[in-house]
Amino acid sequence: MNIHIARVAALALVLGASVSTAALAQNLTIGVRAGPDSIDPHFTATGTHAESLKHIFDTLTWSGDKLQIEPRLATSWKAIKPDTWEFKLRSGVKFHDGSDFTAEDVKFSIERIPVVSGPNPTTIYTRRVKEVKIIDPLTVHIVTDGPAPNLPNDFIRLFIVSSKAAAGLTKDNANETFNSGKAAIGTGPYKFVSWTPKDQLVLERFDGYWGPKEPWARVVRKELPNDAARVAQLKAGQVDIIVRAPASDVATLKRDPKLSVATIDTVYVFNMEIDMRDKSPQVSAKDGSPLPKNPLQDPRVREAIDLAIDRPALVEIAMEGLGAPVNQLVTSSIAGFNKSLPPLKVDLARAKKLLEEAGYPNGFKTTFSFTNDRLPGDRQVGTSVAQMLARIGLDVTANAQTAAVFFPARTRGEFSLAMSGWGTLTGEANYTLSSVVHSNDPAKKLGAFNVLGYKNPDLDKLIQDASVELDEAKRNDLLAQANAIVAKDRPRLPIVAVGSAWAMQKDKVTIAPRVDEDTLAMDIKPAKK
Repeated sequence: MNIHIARVAALALVLGASVSTAALAQNLTIGVRAGPDSIDPHFTATGTHAESLKHIFDTLTWSGDKLQIEPRLATSWKAIKPDTWEFKLRSGVKFHDGSDFTAEDVKFSIERIPVVSGPNPTTIYTRRVKEVKIIDPLTVHIVTDGPAPNLPNDFIRLFIVSSKAAAGLTKDNANETFNSGKAAIGTGPYKFVSWTPKDQLVLERFDGYWGPKEPWARVVRKELPNDAARVAQLKAGQVDIIVRAPASDVATLKRDPKLSVATIDTVYVFNMEIDMRDKSPQVSAKDGSPLPKNPLQDPRVREAIDLAIDRPALVEIAMEGLGAPVNQLVTSSIAGFNKSLPPLKVDLARAKKLLEEAGYPNGFKTTFSFTNDRLPGDRQVGTSVAQMLARIGLDVTANAQTAAVFFPARTRGEFSLAMSGWGTLTGEANYTLSSVVHSNDPAKKLGAFNVLGYKNPDLDKLIQDASVELDEAKRNDLLAQANAIVAKDRPRLPIVAVGSAWAMQKDKVTIAPRVDEDTLAMDIKPAKK
């Protein structure tokens, strides 16, 4: 071969390899525990659903890494009347199909949510909205059902879809149209490429994005619900980063020279909800015969259950140190946290005495249901809690389920005792209290996640008063009072706060962890070499 030709060929090979390596370096593969339930962002309020779709669809306001409210598609907002907020919208924003983002898309997105919302209703983010008025293409007035001081906080999950691409869709056909990609037109930093349910979501960088250019040309969010499989694929280099690294593997992963680990305490709290209805579907005498009344309605029984739970032991053993005991439904960084409530301590002797006083000296039979694939440690914590309840004489069946099965069954009211994780994603306790312990009141759009019959008029009033109180200090005091009532009534028992860990290829990526545990490609950067 001619020497010159040989050199040219060799150079071509080197350049080809260089281009290939550069292209590969722009690809990011994330091993996640769970993905979206649809590509329609308004279908469900589940955290993993919203986390996935934040890449494709922007929100009106944004929750920062510490839950601080930041501008997004809205650049500014202010209350111009007690019942009216004005939002100024970002100019020059393009949808993935090249069309302009305008106030029409905001109005359309808010108004479609009640029509298409699914099993975990996204209506909790727009329930205060009475009317949307378009003032001009970049200004909207949001009229609320009274003063709504937390509306900008609620709008961190107000995903904006294209009014053109999603026009005319109903609850029956919206998912199909979004899942095919036809309506999956957002303004986010990544465009939809494909989605295989329970497998992977493929995204492509949107070079017309209004914000900073992302370093990743292609992002694959690969669903690996099995913890061991997620770790194995990371070690094999098949994924660049994994979410929710199991606590049992964190120490080993830290010792691996090819890997690095990041951890954070999150705002998610495992809590047990207790059935207050007259007839509870999963409660009986130990021999399986019906009981004359639901024992869980008795406050002494609920207190006994509370006293049986050893929260420090759950953190140390079930969560292997990746978590923290809690004494209320929100963590200490959340506005409205009640600082005067004491730590919750285990007391088996008193628990047994309370059961005896309530007329159940030998306990009763029930089922305790919980997720096994949603948050770190959910299966281990749930199983351990069931064992702890057995120590006071309850015959408890541990019922671990996938989130896809658990949440619809929970919404249908099929459980007597159930545990799931709830994160106060807006940074303010009203978000949680108004959703899970306010009485279920569709007319007021409150208590959407309270499906087990708990009602307390005093608590309802505090929550409602807090939702319209414009003075921040007064609002936080009302919420602290509400948290004290929840601690006394025990309709839900706070158990432990969830810690989370990410493990990653040290020479490829770094991450800035978020307290809401969202794992976003936008927070993952190439490692400095």
